[in-house]
Order: sequence, then C-alpha cells, then structure tokens
Amino acid sequence: MSKRTRIHPVQFYLNDDEQYILEEKYRLSRMKSKSAFLRKMILYGFVYEVDYSHIRKMNTLLGNISSNLNQITHRINSSNTVYQKDLDDIKELMEKIWQLQKSMVSKQPLIKQ
Repeated sequence: MSKRTRIHPVQFYLNDDEQYILEEKYRLSRMKSKSAFLRKMILYGFVYEVDYSHIRKMNTLLGNISSNLNQITHRINSSNTVYQKDLDDIKELMEKIWQLQKSMVSKQPLIKQ
C-alpha cells in the first residue's frame, strides 16, 4: 500500500434523516467515492453534476460531417473536377456545423455571480 497523503481521519455521527440525505446526495452526485464526495462538500460547500451529453452528441455529429467532407474532397482530388453538387453539399455541411455550434452555446449553463 502506498503512503497516504491524507492522514487525519474524521468521524461523526448522523441520525437516520441525516444519513438518508447524505446517501441521497452522494448517489445523485454520481461520484465513485464517498470520501471524495465528503471532501468536496467540506472544501467547496457543494457538489454538482455537469451534463456533457450534448457535447458528446455534437462531437459525434461533427465526426460524421468530417467524414462527409473527406469523401467530397477525395472525390474532387481523384477526378480533378468540382461539381456544383459537391459545393452545395459542403455549404449544407457548414450550415449543420453552425447549427450545432449555436445549439451547444444555447445549452451551456448560466452561472450568475
């Protein structure tokens, strides 16, 4: 076992209601360690979960768009011809990128000081 950097144990007692609240907040935090959860609560006064699902979705869609653009550029490079359809497809893909960017910005949480 490696040397601990945290050497001061803390022990305290809770009634049933307090224990329930602690367990529920810990569960909702989705943190892997109750010790880390309690430490964060003590040091920062709160624990919150950030939902990054819209960013993951955006990254997936950007990957799809990137793949489509690569196919278009490969076709242009292999034929040395630029077709109007390819330009229209690129414009459509760029519009999708802008829509994704606007969507992502609109879903960012607002933090008021």
